[in-house]
Amino acid sequence: MADSSMGTLGRARSLLVDSSVYDSRMAETSKDQQAFLGLTPEDAADLLPLPQLQTRVVLVGDACNNEQLVKALEAVRVMEVLVVKIKGAEPGSEGEKLIKSIVNMDIHTPCLKTDDVREFGDGENAEFESVFVLTDFTSPDYSYLYKKDNRIIGPPVLLHCAAREEPLPFSSRPLFCTAMLNLALCFTGFRRKEEVVNLVSLVHHMGGTIRKDFSAKVTHLIAHSTHGEKYRLAVCMGTPILTPQWIHQAWERRNEVNFSAGDEDFRTEFKVPPFQDCVLSFLGFSPEEKANMEERTLKHGGRYLEAGDEKCTHMVVEENSIKELPFAPSKRLYVVKQEWFWGSIQMDARAGESMYFYEKPESPVMKKAVSLLSLTTPNSTRKRRRLRDTLAQLGRETEISPFPPRKRQSAEHSLSMGSLLDISNTPDTAKLGDHSKPSKSSTPAPLKQSARWQVSKELYQTESNYVGILATVLQLFKYPLEKEGQVGGPILAPEEVKTIFGSIPEIYEVHTRIKADLEELVMDWSEDKSVGDIILKYSKDLIKAYPPFVNFFEMSKETIVRCEKQKPRFHAFLKINQSKPECGRQTLVELLIRPVQRLPSVALLLNDIKKHTTDDNPDKAMLERAIESLREVMTHINEDKRKTEGQKQIFDVVYEVDGCPANLLSSHRSLVHRVETIALGDKPCDRGEHVTLFLFNDCLEVARKRHKVISTFKSPQGQARPPAPLKHITLMPLSQIRRVLDLQDTEDCRSAFALVVHPPTEQENLLFSFQLTSEDPGKSAWLRTLCRHIANTLCKANAEDLIQCTDPDSVQVSTKDMRAP
Repeated sequence: MADSSMGTLGRARSLLVDSSVYDSRMAETSKDQQAFLGLTPEDAADLLPLPQLQTRVVLVGDACNNEQLVKALEAVRVMEVLVVKIKGAEPGSEGEKLIKSIVNMDIHTPCLKTDDVREFGDGENAEFESVFVLTDFTSPDYSYLYKKDNRIIGPPVLLHCAAREEPLPFSSRPLFCTAMLNLALCFTGFRRKEEVVNLVSLVHHMGGTIRKDFSAKVTHLIAHSTHGEKYRLAVCMGTPILTPQWIHQAWERRNEVNFSAGDEDFRTEFKVPPFQDCVLSFLGFSPEEKANMEERTLKHGGRYLEAGDEKCTHMVVEENSIKELPFAPSKRLYVVKQEWFWGSIQMDARAGESMYFYEKPESPVMKKAVSLLSLTTPNSTRKRRRLRDTLAQLGRETEISPFPPRKRQSAEHSLSMGSLLDISNTPDTAKLGDHSKPSKSSTPAPLKQSARWQVSKELYQTESNYVGILATVLQLFKYPLEKEGQVGGPILAPEEVKTIFGSIPEIYEVHTRIKADLEELVMDWSEDKSVGDIILKYSKDLIKAYPPFVNFFEMSKETIVRCEKQKPRFHAFLKINQSKPECGRQTLVELLIRPVQRLPSVALLLNDIKKHTTDDNPDKAMLERAIESLREVMTHINEDKRKTEGQKQIFDVVYEVDGCPANLLSSHRSLVHRVETIALGDKPCDRGEHVTLFLFNDCLEVARKRHKVISTFKSPQGQARPPAPLKHITLMPLSQIRRVLDLQDTEDCRSAFALVVHPPTEQENLLFSFQLTSEDPGKSAWLRTLCRHIANTLCKANAEDLIQCTDPDSVQVSTKDMRAP
């Protein structure tokens, strides 16, 4: 029997009500209002006689015993969806506003409990529209209510609406939770209809929708394989491609009110791996590279077999080492270049094979001959004759001749800037795109030029190569990593991209201008032209651009190595781009080291130009000033680098020591040394504690090993920083250390020393005694270093006066008699 003793739990204000409420209010509207809404008397007459319905919530079975649901009903607002097409009620119109004012009214929301749904679930009640709350969508009660077309919701829906003070949603299907609300799913690759039907039901129960055809409105593609048009479209549009397990796992968490299946952290685990359903083989790779690719194949959902196995679906070929396949591949086998393999990992999805098919390399003449063989036009006789001539020419060109080919007469004397010797052994950068304007080098230079011009030409050529390398770094690496809408999401975080490339764009900009000026100078050469003036012109720009990159180059290199190990997509990205001709088979780290080497190389070339410049040439003095300016830039870089490294070391101490004072960070402070010790006395910490001493040029940080890690530090990138292993004890200025005691070694105690300290807050001296735990550095070297910096702080000439050798037993006496020297 139903329990109706609860009666009406409260009044709820409805935003949109069902048709009965709407019709009852329409009956009270005036004829003027009906005319304003565009209703004819016949339309109004058709609407008025409809009966009025009231909504009630029925808790079924176990839901009756859930007090949380009962309390939630006190706050929930019931909403019935009604879509009524009325002339003049377009969105934003006065008619729509009037309708909203008409339907806003208070309604009673009765709540009932029952163990027998047949009392209310026959669907024939003319007074109430019942909403049934069930905890189990596989129970007989659910089947009965579903067959009777009743409205069914799960407890999470009720709790969700109550927590957000929202009305109950109207759904034509049973709705257990809102885990997939606003998600539109599409399926591909399934062969069993029963499996799809089950998945579709679960999606509907969680508030999601299903679309048969793939379009931009689809938010997630559920794929059983990596084949098919839908999969290709999803890859192109960047739509998440997930396994069916995602739906099942989301259903397992259906009772979590705040859970959303669309959260990236949750769905990432269920991505369809790029090599699912693929059996790969590898041809032409070194054993190390092959082992690496096979390992990554397994990691990304595929399998591998030896080349030639009939079960293979793909054969990945190293196109630079394989000139001809060892066997004729079957029609079902995809023979692709290695770029397909790394591209799939980078996109985190299987790339289309058609763009990466392996083709046997052929000479241009042979390609022309093959194309002529296929011609079947009416005038094919003339073309066959041309074919014979072409083949004959091909035969003559491939004959081995005892004489080298004769050069054209103009080739010995003409100068083309694009064909100059690559002094810096850098790759050809002509294929980078339109990053430089057309060269003026097509104009032949004079026949015999001076040695000064030859070195200046070399300076220009190396500068041109250097600018090409910087353009390669930017266009092949930096810009793609910064590009928005990357397939599979960003490969690297913005902070990582900034750390890797630093001020490369600024360096590229200033050297592009230097290259343009040098090109103009070389092409319109005269001995009185000034090379040094060009370098002096940009010396200030060089000072601004280089230190930020050179100082943090080691950090840039470490970031590349770390990300390549931890992020497979970045490793694949590097593999793809580093194999391109523009890189000349050089790694990104090898390309990025060029700015570190460039300025010393320029200084050497300027020195060489100066040697070939006469004393009466005005450029002699300009070259000397230019060389000096480069030295200043490099000195500035080295000084900044030392400061930067010192500051980085201080930051490391701050992160390593929990509770470290903020005033430790200072521009004039540098870390000198650190030693690991054990406390021998009861100050500054308990006897036997592991203590680390950080010696700075003006102070001493004392920290002990932490007994228990409490929490972790979150970096701005969202990655957990390891907990600080040390706890701050004290930070003392070196001026407070009155004496350093070198304790003589005994059988029980070796490498011991003590510090006599007089803090300003204490009336008497304090004694801190320690024992070194390692032989590096030795005690003597450590005490000399410590005393030297104490003496520098106190402006004393002789640091040895601060050291006092003593017996360990004598340290136990009071420190009152220990006076400062």
